[in-house]
Amino acid sequence: MVTVINGDGLILGRLASITARRAIAGEEIAIVNVEKTIISGSRARVLANYFHKRVRGASGDRWGPFVPRRPDHLMKRTIRGMLPYKRPRGVDAMKRIKCYVGVPVEFVGATMEVPEEVHMDRLNNPQFVTLAAVCTALGAKF
Repeated sequence: MVTVINGDGLILGRLASITARRAIAGEEIAIVNVEKTIISGSRARVLANYFHKRVRGASGDRWGPFVPRRPDHLMKRTIRGMLPYKRPRGVDAMKRIKCYVGVPVEFVGATMEVPEEVHMDRLNNPQFVTLAAVCTALGAKF
């Protein structure tokens, strides 16, 4: 049984940590509407942070590691950072997580979970940027 989580209006980091914890416990999770998740902070600060991670290297050399451009890949990369992804249990947990832009056909009628502890209503500061805006600024064509 796959747990479907609707990412609309959820905080990226909190969603990633909860998803990682549940995947290590053995739960299969599909996250839909990944592009509508949010990153808290001012737009300029968030974009500067991701541009810095995108360029990397001294004097603009392209050595990497790079941040993915697509929202579903960026979400999966964020979750990976919260898992022991080089160990067998982390590899198995990563295989149990699926991320989707929009809602795929197989999940159209499914009941979607929205964890309350990761909703944007918990933010003290009203400044945030959607993951779609960050990825579009990085050059994504999704």
